Amino acid sequence: MHEVDSVARPADAVVSAWFRARRYIHDKDRGQILDLLYALLRHHARLGWWLARHGRENRPRNRLLAWLSLKEGRTPDQIERLFNGAKFAPAMLTDHEHALLVKLRGCTIGHPDMPEEVRLECPSWAADPLRRRFGEAFGDEMAALLTPAPLDLRVNPIKATREAMLGALKHLGLRAQPSVLAPYGIRLNERLSLASLPMLKKGEVEIQDEGSQLVAMLVDARPGERVVDFCAGDGGKTLAIAAQMNNKGHVVACDVMEGRLKRGAERFRQAGLHNIETRLLAGETDRWVKRHKGGFDRVLVDAPCSGTGTWRRNPDARWRAQEEQGLDKLVSLQARMLASAARLLKPGGRLVYATCSLMPEENEDQVAAFLAAHPAFRIVPLSEAAPQMTNSAHSDYLSLTPARNDTDGFFAAVMQREGALPPERALTKDKAE
Repeated sequence: MHEVDSVARPADAVVSAWFRARRYIHDKDRGQILDLLYALLRHHARLGWWLARHGRENRPRNRLLAWLSLKEGRTPDQIERLFNGAKFAPAMLTDHEHALLVKLRGCTIGHPDMPEEVRLECPSWAADPLRRRFGEAFGDEMAALLTPAPLDLRVNPIKATREAMLGALKHLGLRAQPSVLAPYGIRLNERLSLASLPMLKKGEVEIQDEGSQLVAMLVDARPGERVVDFCAGDGGKTLAIAAQMNNKGHVVACDVMEGRLKRGAERFRQAGLHNIETRLLAGETDRWVKRHKGGFDRVLVDAPCSGTGTWRRNPDARWRAQEEQGLDKLVSLQARMLASAARLLKPGGRLVYATCSLMPEENEDQVAAFLAAHPAFRIVPLSEAAPQMTNSAHSDYLSLTPARNDTDGFFAAVMQREGALPPERALTKDKAE
């Protein structure tokens, strides 16, 4: 827990490295450690509130003690027996810690004096925008973000069928069912070690939230087309897009992080996809964009965002100093990326802007600002772009939330270039680079 607090990396990456250095820990014990860690992360604000109430520092060991008392109902004596200083056991309790446990005895994690933001684990920087977004549903949506995320798989149609994979999973003794909306999706109804999935190693399936699968579907890439995934990352959506094209045509996976592209390239090979090229960009206005202006049929901009839609999967993300990066800075970066990537589209081509955010500033407001500044583009309503997606919270855009759709929170808008390409003189920023 201390490493998760102190290292500027997502909790899953920290945990993965921690376990790699401790291969002697059995799978069952790993599962229990993970359950406890993520429970602590999902109760971070409430545990901190109790510690502040009793004048204690909000640090990992104190949060663990508070958890054992408030959520597991253990008495001070029972906790003292766990913290005995033996090998692999925590250090013995101090008198100060024992006094805290005495004060917490008989209390539960909730308290009438807790502010709503604390009770719902919503950081202050996000509370007002999310209240505007959800209105009376704010409490339900925040509560849904506190539940553990399911494990979703996407079947790779180049190598397998969903029916075959469902059968293979059943043969492994796993409870799996077809996803409700994604045609290649499978939802597993239990936690498991991914090493137990041979189809994952063979590239027959990929781990991908159902909402993310639906965003990739909106690109609607056809065999033989030219497509750009402008912020490809590790390539999850790139894989889905290339498979849509049946390995025909050309997909360019772009990113500013070389390590991500290398990991993506390995996934592309494992999946048997050979119509993907990786392209490292120096930034959103890289000269490559200017040189390939008007050369593509589809462009996906899966923009960097606040990640509010992934909080149930990444509960630590809500506390990772969003104030330092600033929502305004993110919105500005998204606008620049969207405007730059739009240059890649030929007339009639489609631009898909997506985030895993629930914030209107990053979603509907961002699209409205882009359309106002780029009259050559029009919105393609969801009923036209993907009529099969009927459970969106917005009629024009794909808008998914955990409470409404049981997916991560996702937003996506499809826009089509109707007019001619802008004149070269409009690209003054490129000339300065």
